[in-house]
Amino acid sequence: MSVLWSASRTRFSPHSELKLFFPETWCEKTKDIKKRRSSEADIPNHLCHEVETCYRLKMPEDFYHFWKFCEELDPDKPCDALQASIGLQLVGPYDILAGKHKKTSRGDVNFSLHWRFFYDPPEFQTVLTGDSKMQYHVGYFRDVPDELPVWVGENEAKKGCTISQVGDNIFAAVKLVLSRKLKELPDKKKSGILKAIDEKLTETAKKMGYSLEQKTVKIKQRDKKVVTKSFHGAGLVVPVDKNGVGYRELPETNASLKRICKAIVEAPNDDQRLKAFAPIQEMLTFVQFANDECDYGMGYELGINLFCYGSHYFHKIIGQLLPLAYNLMKRTLFAEIIEAHLADRREENVDQLAV
Repeated sequence: MSVLWSASRTRFSPHSELKLFFPETWCEKTKDIKKRRSSEADIPNHLCHEVETCYRLKMPEDFYHFWKFCEELDPDKPCDALQASIGLQLVGPYDILAGKHKKTSRGDVNFSLHWRFFYDPPEFQTVLTGDSKMQYHVGYFRDVPDELPVWVGENEAKKGCTISQVGDNIFAAVKLVLSRKLKELPDKKKSGILKAIDEKLTETAKKMGYSLEQKTVKIKQRDKKVVTKSFHGAGLVVPVDKNGVGYRELPETNASLKRICKAIVEAPNDDQRLKAFAPIQEMLTFVQFANDECDYGMGYELGINLFCYGSHYFHKIIGQLLPLAYNLMKRTLFAEIIEAHLADRREENVDQLAV
């Protein structure tokens, strides 16, 4: 099985998007790619390429630099370097850098679902996990699969779908977690280890030129492009031309749409549930009109909101709305991810490499 890789454009051919990922075969087939800042972190190019091949996503520079940072803290087990001190575990694409994908007995790993929690939309890619009871996790948020992440976010899946911005790089996200831990520490005398890590992280980030601010200029610029906040709060960005074509509002506010969803989910029987679905059916008609007139953002927004509500009653409609919206917006990988996620949407056991 082969994969076509363009070093100059750093993305895959359309043919490769249809294939599944097999860690022992495809993920290990690599070629030389252009040197970049990540290679300055002494991570072999073939490893960087293997990560991006498995996920079909280009990883930002801070991803690799943070790996080196954790290697310095724990050369033997970088993924566990922050576990004892602040309760964070490096996961997802870091598992590939650690070679964990080569140790699994599974031959059908879909890395798009690896550490994908229940409420994670296709735009979100988990790289750190924390409190397992709340399913706290940190990840990159991308508006477009062919581009680098726009920021780093956090979510507690046990609480709901909300994704909060924590910076535009992993160093900023971990800095925020460290700050919280230091404030919550009952015995300030035990803060020595946390302060030492905090100082080292701050020094490394400064040296590499990464901002530790939670709201950077880059994030503010992206926020200006948001057409609607959506249920998860991260906001949706869609291609809109100079004439405003690309997005039109749903006929319902977020609050009223949530009430409609609640009525459907809590309906006492199927007849009542069918009646409660009427407003959604009407919106689907509006989405069809919007798609005909190139306002693809409407179906995207409705699909994401129904996904974020979290009920299986909406899975069929989500499966109709989101893959189409993503494909119309030329975000094909996201279409594949949502289809795979709906077919295997888990509340637990999201580590795809676990035996």
